[in-house]
Amino acid sequence: MAKGFGGMPGNMANLMKQAQKMQKGMEQMQEQLDQKTIETTSGGGAVKVVITGKKVLQQIKINPEAVDPDDVEMLEDLIVTAVNEALRQAEEMVTNEMSKITGGVGLPGGLF
Repeated sequence: MAKGFGGMPGNMANLMKQAQKMQKGMEQMQEQLDQKTIETTSGGGAVKVVITGKKVLQQIKINPEAVDPDDVEMLEDLIVTAVNEALRQAEEMVTNEMSKITGGVGLPGGLF
């Protein structure tokens, strides 16, 4: 039996095929992430944000009733909360999609 990297069975050709398949899958995933959106709200719907799977902020909607000139800080907090939740969900979506491509093999954090 031929030995591959780290003494594992296999050969370089199979390893290259797997790497190419994984690369193609990642390219497709990146394209799909640009099309997917995540919508989150805070303050019972007072603030809504929409971001893409690539973590690009597309929209912020603020319910006019949430605008209190005497309490701008609350509105700012609601916006931060909604954006952070959207980013967390986007990161979770990327991680789930990556695990489908890599078969659960962990890649260094922040790679995508």
